Amino acid sequence: MNVSPESIASPSSYQICNNCQKVLRKKEKGMRIPRPLTSGPSAFIPEKEILEATPVDMHTNLLLLVGDYSSSGQLNHLTQVMGLHPQYLESFLRCQFYLLRIDGPLPQHYRHYIAIMAAARHQCSFLVNMHVHEFLQIGMCLEWLNGLDFAPQRLRNLNEINKILAHRPWLITKEHIQKLVKTGENSWSLAELVHAVVLLAHFHALASFVFGSGINPEVDADASNRFQDVSVNNFCVCDLANDNNLEDSLLPGMMDSVSELEALMDRMKRLQEEEEEASQEEMATRFEKEKEESLLVTSGAFEDEIVPVSNVSRFVSDPAFGYQDFARRGEDNLPTFRAQEFSWNDHGFSLVNRLYSDIGHMLDEKFRTVSNLTYYNMATHEDIDTTMLRRALFNYVHCMFGIKYDDYDYGEVNQLLERSLKVFIKTVTCYPERTTRRMYDSYWRQFRHSEKVHVNLLLMEARMQAELLYALRAITHYMT
Repeated sequence: MNVSPESIASPSSYQICNNCQKVLRKKEKGMRIPRPLTSGPSAFIPEKEILEATPVDMHTNLLLLVGDYSSSGQLNHLTQVMGLHPQYLESFLRCQFYLLRIDGPLPQHYRHYIAIMAAARHQCSFLVNMHVHEFLQIGMCLEWLNGLDFAPQRLRNLNEINKILAHRPWLITKEHIQKLVKTGENSWSLAELVHAVVLLAHFHALASFVFGSGINPEVDADASNRFQDVSVNNFCVCDLANDNNLEDSLLPGMMDSVSELEALMDRMKRLQEEEEEASQEEMATRFEKEKEESLLVTSGAFEDEIVPVSNVSRFVSDPAFGYQDFARRGEDNLPTFRAQEFSWNDHGFSLVNRLYSDIGHMLDEKFRTVSNLTYYNMATHEDIDTTMLRRALFNYVHCMFGIKYDDYDYGEVNQLLERSLKVFIKTVTCYPERTTRRMYDSYWRQFRHSEKVHVNLLLMEARMQAELLYALRAITHYMT
């Protein structure tokens, strides 16, 4: 980014947050100034730990894997961090390669432009830059890169479903589908629309992983400086993980990290040993309680925040449209999405596979891989069954999006996910661009970084599946 001397404030007009090193403007809102980048793939994970977790033979295997499923054949920052879980990375790259490269309903330049549109909803310059580069490599319709106003009307028609999927997927209806597939020169076929929807959901969710894992921008060797844009406001969002903006009841526990780990393991053991099952009425009550309590997590502190402007904003329409809690205070609740009435296994998989051949198998493998991924350990403890914990993480994301599993006891979410972890989950899932190092550090302090990356993988896939369920249900309603 080129920065003129006039655009940089004097040292007396800004300050540095002691928690996350973010630059804070003292008197004005909405300004953006440069900040030096940290080294390595992630701003949250020490580069040394990533290298130590990837020995030479594994690094070679990762290079071969990326060579099979990437145009560059290089390990970028994203794949280096995701490579802490090679089994998942293979499934992810195979699915992404299919979405972007293999013959399908949409031409390749459309695919990369849709990826740009999706990533830009969360101001994710890492992904936007990656797919701008891919678009340039194709060498077609380069004027589209000047912004959405330069793209064809057919692509601009995706704006509405893009923003709703990214921020409030429960609002998608068959009418949105009908507008896109109606007859006319700018209409979409159902196959094309399913391809576009999967791309949008994929890159919305991937933006969550990028921000949740602190992925650093790639810096070209000939770059003139190492800076990135940061939004500047009168308070720092890292305060959401300490006592400056949260109620006392939402503060991370004050116990030391060792006691925190032992307490979590005790709760898991106690839940596994419980023999008495809750009634359906009690299970429903626990879901409603968890859904309503999610309102208390990071919901009010952003209401007056100015929407930041950055280089990727040219690809965004209606930038003020953002996440709102599914269960808003003082409003009539939207109907709960009951997974038994429309689930991925029974409905979504077959529909998406029928309209976009084989992508259902790719997505299903990815969902199953991350859900079943385990090394049977927690921090320093070995031979641990973490199934219950992984399920709680996945289902909590769906709960925030209004999706309920009748056969799941949401009391487990309340028992297993501490407040600081819920702050992190909601931020990464609902407004990932506001994730901070402070939030990342505030939970599971005894756990390995690879375990926190695993959390981000679960959050990413849970979010993607939630978006797909709402979109595919709307398509089903349109078709019937």
